[in-house]
Amino acid sequence: MSDNSTSTVTLMAGGDIGPVSGPTEKFAELITPVLRQADLRFGQCERTYSKRGWEPQYSYGPGGQLTRLDPGMAEVWKAANMNVISVASNHAMDWGPEAVLDTVEMFRGMGKHVIGAGRNAEEARKPAIVECKGVKIAFLAYCSVLRDGQAAGATKAGIAPVRAHTYYAPEEFQPGTPPKIITEPFEEDLRALEDDIRKAKQQADVVIMSIHWGLRHIPKTICTYQPTVAHAAIDAGCDLILGHHAHSIKAIEVYKGKVCFYSIGNFMTTGSNKRTANTFDWNLVWFPIDKECLPPLGCYQFPTHCRKTMVAKAVIGKKGIERVSFLPAFINPQAQPYVVGPDDPKFQEILEWTEWVSDQHPHKFRVDGNEIVIDTSV
Repeated sequence: MSDNSTSTVTLMAGGDIGPVSGPTEKFAELITPVLRQADLRFGQCERTYSKRGWEPQYSYGPGGQLTRLDPGMAEVWKAANMNVISVASNHAMDWGPEAVLDTVEMFRGMGKHVIGAGRNAEEARKPAIVECKGVKIAFLAYCSVLRDGQAAGATKAGIAPVRAHTYYAPEEFQPGTPPKIITEPFEEDLRALEDDIRKAKQQADVVIMSIHWGLRHIPKTICTYQPTVAHAAIDAGCDLILGHHAHSIKAIEVYKGKVCFYSIGNFMTTGSNKRTANTFDWNLVWFPIDKECLPPLGCYQFPTHCRKTMVAKAVIGKKGIERVSFLPAFINPQAQPYVVGPDDPKFQEILEWTEWVSDQHPHKFRVDGNEIVIDTSV
């Protein structure tokens, strides 16, 4: 019998996936050769794939809702050979429970491990226990950006939630100044998350948490509830946090020797159709979209800074995570991510961006070939 005690598993992870135009497998063309080097691959599902459900109740807002796609549009997941998929997103319940449950079943039919949503809270919170080379890895997924009624309940389909309260403290000095915004996680959601992690830790060598959270499009800003949730998760036994939803790279933090990626950025997605090269959130923060990315030239309809992205990478053994790094990547006008090497000016640009967004959090990076290694001793 072979000894697997020294075997390691390489995990690669990308952020939001869900192009709304086909053929979708083309969006994976440039990144797939890199992903093939990993033993396991994780991705965040930004769309639902179904012909069932009803019109979104929440159809207002920039870009509208384009979240229910024909199941034939899911070929991107096969092309990228994703093994573990989180469906806990702010769009998962746009078309009601039927669409998200169809999506879960579709992925399971492909042989994928699906986390973050289900027919009830127990199923939505259930970890995927993946064994590879004798190493057991538990994956859990949650969402903080969901609307009332979208969380899974005891007898109700939905998403595994980590919701947050929001409070505002006005600033009187300057008219038009945004108020101070304070966010705190729902106590019951946080306690449930901690319990989920402790239970998962009893079943696996390593626990990895995926979470859809934070502010989209806004560079650098981390909501006050996010470190609270991250630290509680790590204190409960989580070994690595993979955040997303922001559509751009956000802070990397090292806490008690564990790494939290607050956002690993976009991966393979086009965004909803835009009619202008300018986009905004709340008529407060405006962003340009590169003209080369807009139709008819391109199809990547996100702000310029959202073209910087990464592939998160972890080397995992039976005694825990041995190494965490990321591969800087860039998204071309055709919404195709590709890894950039140290000889490409974009490599340094992405490294400097990640340093900037992380500078309020403990971290230390070093370049090793085409990877940026995260020092977990800080």
